[in-house]
This record gives sequence, C-alpha cells and structure tokens, in this order.
Amino acid sequence: MNKEAAFCGHGFDNTWDESVGLVLQVLDLPWDFDREMWSCRVSKEERALLACAIERRVYERVPTAYITGKAFFCGLPFNVDERVLVPRSPISELIERGFAPWIVETPRRVMDLCAGSACIGIACAYAFPESQIDCLDISSDAIEVAGTNVDKHAVGDQVTLYQSDIFDALPQELFGTYDLIVSNPPYVDQQDIDSMPAEYHKEPMLGLASGEDGLDITRRILRQAAKWLSSTGVLIVEVGNSWEALEEAYPDASFTWLEFERGGHGVFMLTAAELQSREW
Repeated sequence: MNKEAAFCGHGFDNTWDESVGLVLQVLDLPWDFDREMWSCRVSKEERALLACAIERRVYERVPTAYITGKAFFCGLPFNVDERVLVPRSPISELIERGFAPWIVETPRRVMDLCAGSACIGIACAYAFPESQIDCLDISSDAIEVAGTNVDKHAVGDQVTLYQSDIFDALPQELFGTYDLIVSNPPYVDQQDIDSMPAEYHKEPMLGLASGEDGLDITRRILRQAAKWLSSTGVLIVEVGNSWEALEEAYPDASFTWLEFERGGHGVFMLTAAELQSREW
C-alpha cells in the first residue's frame, strides 16, 4: 500500500478540487449542479463506484483523468487513458489568445507535433476554424486515442492524424506550408524521471522521457522545423524544467520565453528566420 500523500499535478493543484472533480465525474454530475441536490443520497451501486475510484486514486495513485477517462483542455473535454499523457500544458493560454501577438493572420496550416490525445491540435481547430491542422505522434496507441477525440469533436474534415517519428511521415509537398508548429514533446530529464511522484509513472514513458538532459526530441525538432515552416511561420515548443539545459546547450540562440497568467513555464518561441539563421 502506498502511504505517501497523493500528488496533484494532472489538471488539479489541490486535493479538495481533485476530490470534488472525481466524485462529480464518477456520478456523472455537472460541476455547477443545483444545491438542492446536496441532500440526495447515493445509491448502493454509486457508492461502490465511488469506493473503487477513490481506492484507485489514493492507493494505486492513478490520476483522476485515467479513472474517469476524461480530461479538459481549453475548456473542451477529451478522451484520455494510459496510452496518452493527461492534458495540462500552459500552451492552452496561447491557444485561447489565438497565439497573439506571435500570429497576426489566421494560419493556413498548423502542426501539433507529439500530439498525444490531439488536445492541442483540436483546440487549435476551434480557435482557427478555417485552418488545416495536422497532428503527429510516434505512438500508434496515441493516434488511436487522438482519433476518438477527432470523432468526439467532429473535426475530421479539418484535422489529419499522422503516426510519425517527429516529421518523418509527412509528405515533402508540405515543406514550407506551416504557419504554426506547436509541440509539447517529451522533455523530462533523467533526474526528474527518477524523482517524479508515482502518479506520473502511470503515464506512458514515451511521452515523458527524452534523454539525460530532457532535450533529445527538442534537438531533433530544432534541426528540422525550419524546412516545414512558411517564411513567416513560428515554432512554439514546451520544454518545462529542461529550459535551463536548453539555454546552456544553445547559449547564443534567440529563444523568446513566453509568460503565462495561470502558471507554467519553459515554453519558447522561434521564428522561421531565427531557426534558419544558425546551425542546430
């Protein structure tokens, strides 16, 4: 039995809110349900469901999103399970702002690289209904989950899924067509992997680990992204706690580090011109 306190880091920042979220979702109740329902009694079957869910969360340390099969990103519901990371990127704030001021005109084509559940790409489809969105992930399991979310949000005419190791599966005719590439790639370094709470070990390691300094995938993105971007395109990548290692690896690079009102760090922006101006 795991006696350590449960760790909140998958869409909740405190145990009360996560407890409320778990109970409401297991009972299929809305977040704003009527106070008159507070006096209602749960049925025997509902008590059993709650007991099972609470046991999995407290003792097995399974994140709430995996127990309920649902997570929210940019206010939108997404199907999630142990095949994909639980959505929690601060990039959601950028999407809600239409990536202003970095994107001035509606992008013709957007790439969600290392897409997982495709939450970033699908949220971009809502933000830019006239844009084409391509979601790429190396994992066939992740692409399968992403497909359920494309169907859930009925964006199949706008969103295309590729099982791809970084850019490898994209056709060459897409060179230079992306006005925006957004990526939340694996970026956790080995030290953080070794010390992270048990809840994170429930997630697919393929979506977390990226070498000793957390930058194996990011280096590949930096080397290849320029040829896929349009002349005015931008690349936005989340590297989390590995931002210091990135600065040390490329001390003369012109990273623009983005700020967030709701918390979060380690997200940089580079223009196509900046990517082309140096060797990575």
